[in-house]
Amino acid sequence: MAKEGVEKAEETEQMIEKEAGKEPAEGGGGGGSHRLGDAQEMRAVVLAGFGGLNKLRVTRKAMPEPQDGELKIRVKACGLNFIDLMVRQGNIDNPPKTPLVPGFECSGIVEALGDSVKGFEIGDRVMAFVNYNAWAEVVCTPVEFVYKIPDDMSFSEAAAFPMNFVTAYMMLFEVANLREGMSVLVHSAGGGVGQAVAQLCSTIPNVTVFGTASTFKHEAIKDSVTHLFDRNADYVQEVKRISAEGVDIVLDCLCGDNTGKGLSLLKPLGTYILYGSSNMVTGETKSFFSFAKSWWQVEKVNPIKLYEENKVIAGFSLLNLLFKQGRAGLIQRVVDKLIGLYTQKKIKPVVDSLWALEEVKEAMQRIHDRGNIGKLILDVEKTPTPLMANDSTETSEAGEEEEDHEGDSENKERMPFIQ
Repeated sequence: MAKEGVEKAEETEQMIEKEAGKEPAEGGGGGGSHRLGDAQEMRAVVLAGFGGLNKLRVTRKAMPEPQDGELKIRVKACGLNFIDLMVRQGNIDNPPKTPLVPGFECSGIVEALGDSVKGFEIGDRVMAFVNYNAWAEVVCTPVEFVYKIPDDMSFSEAAAFPMNFVTAYMMLFEVANLREGMSVLVHSAGGGVGQAVAQLCSTIPNVTVFGTASTFKHEAIKDSVTHLFDRNADYVQEVKRISAEGVDIVLDCLCGDNTGKGLSLLKPLGTYILYGSSNMVTGETKSFFSFAKSWWQVEKVNPIKLYEENKVIAGFSLLNLLFKQGRAGLIQRVVDKLIGLYTQKKIKPVVDSLWALEEVKEAMQRIHDRGNIGKLILDVEKTPTPLMANDSTETSEAGEEEEDHEGDSENKERMPFIQ
């Protein structure tokens, strides 16, 4: 079956390009696959080594083919998440070896089927989780991580859907057991997960949502949460002023001193969930000082105190649940429920902006500066601006680690980091 799928690849590629309003690409063009001899190549974002933005390059790599149980997907759009910044810095447990292609979610069209794959056909519109390698024109991933998307869902929406909405749903309903009349505090309320949390809370009657976000985002997201606070304000006192008992659920993606604050706000039988640690990312590269400071600020959890106060503390990592702990079946059921909510028009991904692969540095900068409202998407077919393309495209081999270039220094001046 794999051979049959490969033989149909060129025909499918023409169909894909026709759908995009383009003629079939020929060697050397800006999109689609390219042949060098008998080998097919594709564009991909490659992280040459852990560190700053200069470690990212768009290069050409050999196109993958599906193994047994895998689907080959012609990628249309890729999701960009805060975890991708941490991966770039090497600021995660057991980071993989570089060079690597980053990215954990994408959407596109099925181009080939590996042996034993059932339930999908060539040409299906899908979204998928990928264990790295998502930021490329073509990806292969096991069938259990792939989901068909509704006809009225765009590829950019589909790329914004899996990570954010599954994370939000799992935390609210599987871990914290959200019910009518409860209250939720969510940090980074203007981000992709924050907006997904707000939308899912709106599907349950009388749920109060407290959110923190940068002040400039308040006007855009004020209707999605009940009470909105400046992320730099004393939100603990603000919450207690409104609800003296505190809240039922705290969703913390910041870590550091926010852990203790979140626990202090929990009502009896309340649940605190840590699902990120963005406070550890304070500059372009990994800072051991920031890492140590953030963990030093984490309040030491005393089990006896939890017992006495009837509080629950939990953690959630969707990627570990999928790729390390084998819960793909559970995630499939959650995705089915979420697609049902989407078709009922109760939820809808919020897309902040679209970026070309060659603009990945600028897109990462926007997330680092917390400038986005909703999800940033890498649009594989988008044409980059010449300036961004010059900064981000490199013709050297993917395996070579690049030195800092003058263009990178100019890039940093153009996009100052907020410290």
